[in-house]
Amino acid sequence: MRVAFLVAPEGVEQVELTEPWRAVVDAGGEPTLVSTAEGEIQAFHHLDKADTFPVDRKVSQAGAADYDALVLPGGVANPDALRTDGAAVAFVKGFFQAGKPVAAICHAPWTLIEADVVRGRTLTSWPSLRTDLRNAGATWVDEQVKICTAAPSTLITSRKPDDLSAFSHAFLKEFGA
Repeated sequence: MRVAFLVAPEGVEQVELTEPWRAVVDAGGEPTLVSTAEGEIQAFHHLDKADTFPVDRKVSQAGAADYDALVLPGGVANPDALRTDGAAVAFVKGFFQAGKPVAAICHAPWTLIEADVVRGRTLTSWPSLRTDLRNAGATWVDEQVKICTAAPSTLITSRKPDDLSAFSHAFLKEFGA
């Protein structure tokens, strides 16, 4: 199971990257850190700088065909930066076009909105995205994890760091781990 984790150079909520990453590794999967720039990404804990992580592959050199699934960690700045990067948006959209599962937590659905893949779907997120998701044609629910199996691909969403255990369990099951 090859899983891409798409993260901007700054602003990812560290625990929303590290816990799902560990879950993939523990399930025997192969995670890859994909970013919009080479080098390292800076993680945060709320607004405080946390650790840095090396980028494995630049998004402009990657495609959905290279992976079995995609995880989009949150944090406020991370998806805000990703949604303004054409290669990142195309990368995300490619997973939906290929019918591959995608998991997104917290603010990550902002990138999904930009990729125009939420219309007609039911999902959850950090509560402040509720109106954005509704305006993009999605149905928003306040649930720990929401799995939407609408075609063309399965979308697993979650609200916040407190939901990480349930989120990881759900996406691993949907990823076939």
